[in-house]
Amino acid sequence: MQKIAHRTGRLLCGLLHDCRGIAATEFAVIVPVMLLMFFGTIEFSSGVAVDRKMTLVARLLSDLTSQSLSVSDADITNFTITAKAELYPYDPTPLNLTITELWIDPATSNAYVQWSEPLGPGRRTPGTVVAIPSTIIAKDTAGNVVAGQYLIFSETSYLYKPTVGYVMAKAGINLKDNAYTRPRQSSCVIYPTPTSGVWPACPH
Repeated sequence: MQKIAHRTGRLLCGLLHDCRGIAATEFAVIVPVMLLMFFGTIEFSSGVAVDRKMTLVARLLSDLTSQSLSVSDADITNFTITAKAELYPYDPTPLNLTITELWIDPATSNAYVQWSEPLGPGRRTPGTVVAIPSTIIAKDTAGNVVAGQYLIFSETSYLYKPTVGYVMAKAGINLKDNAYTRPRQSSCVIYPTPTSGVWPACPH
């Protein structure tokens, strides 16, 4: 009996000091957490990158439009192509763009849509009011709104869908941004470009 007890004690003592398999156990516990952190970091970083590109695309659209005296449908198409190229290496398919010219009524400070492109769900109806920050409305020393103010207003939206969907919802997140730019060459940007005749005055 003593031999059996002694042998059993040695076996139990050896079992307590046996470290084999600990690494495998730790690996099995840690791997799911590490994978979650890895894919979560990738998804979050890609989302932040796309969100940043939305800002760049919005600024690019308003800047390109504001540099022209007038824009045609071909110009709008080219601006759109350039904006989509800015998204590389991300898929430009979910990208929606809208370019709008606003006129600020000096009597009410309301910003009215003069024209809006491209055609589609994002197009704003001419004559409707768009809420804009009051800080971008120019005023004279007496606090009165300066007449003849126009703004090029660009809007971007992008449905970002994560590849895996560990951290973010698989349905995706709608990222949006916008930018305002004052026309550079004249008080307003005419759309569409007149084919002939007298150059039209800025609408309002």
